Amino acid sequence: MIKLIRTNSDNKDFRELVNLLDKELRIRDGDAHSFYDQYNKIDKIKYAVVAYLNNISVGCGAIKEYSNDTAEVKRMFVQNEHRGLGIGGRILVELEAWASELNFSTLILETGKSQPEAIRLYQKSDYSVIPNYGQYEGIDNSVCMTKTIK
Repeated sequence: MIKLIRTNSDNKDFRELVNLLDKELRIRDGDAHSFYDQYNKIDKIKYAVVAYLNNISVGCGAIKEYSNDTAEVKRMFVQNEHRGLGIGGRILVELEAWASELNFSTLILETGKSQPEAIRLYQKSDYSVIPNYGQYEGIDNSVCMTKTIK
């Protein structure tokens, strides 16, 4: 059974999952990893979700305020052996609900072309591709997306 908990970046399981995510991204992003890594620090994330399967942490995601009405989806990850079970989608739905409760009306995110399964998840969840924003402007490997939640 999948259980989701709302937490923050102090959560030990969240931190361990993010470490696994970063290891995977170092391989996928190659030389570009250090550029992305600078924008993915988790020390001040107030809104994180951890997914547990049979009481074992298997996935995570977070939202971070981007502007008054917009939050950015960050640090989405499901351990490889648990992918394909709908866990990422469940985490995303929980993050969307939480963002709505916090009065955000829009979610944005950045993912990489080297993460086609993430792009598929977001498209399946009604996110639309937008021009790259902020620090991702002009970065060819980045895919930025948005969804209106209110």
